[in-house]
Amino acid sequence: MLWQPSLPEPYLKMSGANLSAAISARREAFGADLLILGHHYQQDEVIQHADLTGDSLKLSRTAAEECEKRGTKYLVFCGVHFMAETADMLTDDSVAVILPDLSAGCSMADMADYDDAVETWEALHDGAVADPHVRWVPITYVNSSAAIKAFVGENGGACCTSSNAYEVFQWALEGGTQPRASGEEIKVLFLPDQHLGRNTASRCGFLTEVDEAAGRGPSDCRVWNPKRDFGGLSELELKQTKVLLWAGHCSVHKLFRPEHVDQVKSESTDRGGITVIVHPECDKTVVDRADLNGSTEEIIRTIERAEPGSNWAVGTEIHLVNRLARAAAKRDVHVRILSDCQCLCTTMYRIDPPHLLWSLDQLAAGKIANQIRVHPVAREKALLALDRMLAHTGGRAAAAAG
Repeated sequence: MLWQPSLPEPYLKMSGANLSAAISARREAFGADLLILGHHYQQDEVIQHADLTGDSLKLSRTAAEECEKRGTKYLVFCGVHFMAETADMLTDDSVAVILPDLSAGCSMADMADYDDAVETWEALHDGAVADPHVRWVPITYVNSSAAIKAFVGENGGACCTSSNAYEVFQWALEGGTQPRASGEEIKVLFLPDQHLGRNTASRCGFLTEVDEAAGRGPSDCRVWNPKRDFGGLSELELKQTKVLLWAGHCSVHKLFRPEHVDQVKSESTDRGGITVIVHPECDKTVVDRADLNGSTEEIIRTIERAEPGSNWAVGTEIHLVNRLARAAAKRDVHVRILSDCQCLCTTMYRIDPPHLLWSLDQLAAGKIANQIRVHPVAREKALLALDRMLAHTGGRAAAAAG
């Protein structure tokens, strides 16, 4: 995680109203030169100043189009570090991408280190364990660093989102960048979120550790922990593995438990029942118990289309759930978070009105503070991974980059 120096004291003492007024004044003064992005998990006090809101990759792609249309010079991303990296890769070099607080990282993305990934790849292809009839195809969730995306791109793999992970898995299993040869077995290395990987592998028909524990056959999926010798596996276990899951997870979605699903359902029997929808970054035991699962955008669309009088429990970040609940209540749709635990993205929460105003004040003084830049070589390789995903599921990243 990068380090962010403390803000000057005046920013910390300003009232919410004064912060909001000052941010609005800066936005107006910059005009089309400035575009502020707000991720769905961001707090309301920041979202109110966003020109565009959305989820990770979609937000960066839309921003790239808007920047070109408006002639924008400064793109302030109220999200986390890997998102700002993606925005930098997809925008023209004339656009400066700024992260208001450098310490706004992503614990999941940080769990996949580039050097660890390279060492893992070498271990999978070591002569002692490598099988000439096996080909590994790496897939990385977009919630990963530019370095990991570059690693995947360089090694013939692709990125995926939570909404298209199934399609990208199928692309990989068919051979990815080259058709699967006769007698060749394709195996997948999935980074960095083991839960999205496990849920997607299950959807593709692979047996998981959860299935094995329930007595439904030996597992096709295993977790590779780069901090343990040989990933914590034996050579036999690796040979039996068809989908190798990186030992990573989302700090928010891991808080939801299967008993939370049971509890909300038991508490709602006297109100006509409740529908549970969760993000596929949740543990498979939660996803299996839920009625529905889907990406952030899919969750939003589902709630927006919900029938009046219906009851919903949503397993994702609290700021988004609260906004959905307020909007849905106007249509007589009742929404609550799946668990009463504080399911808050703490790193996203580091982007607050004081840091947003500080970054805009720096720009007004002629200084570009906290600019996020991806090295050209890493950018080229990372875009390969993004392009393979988008070419298979629709659209192209490179086209957005100009």
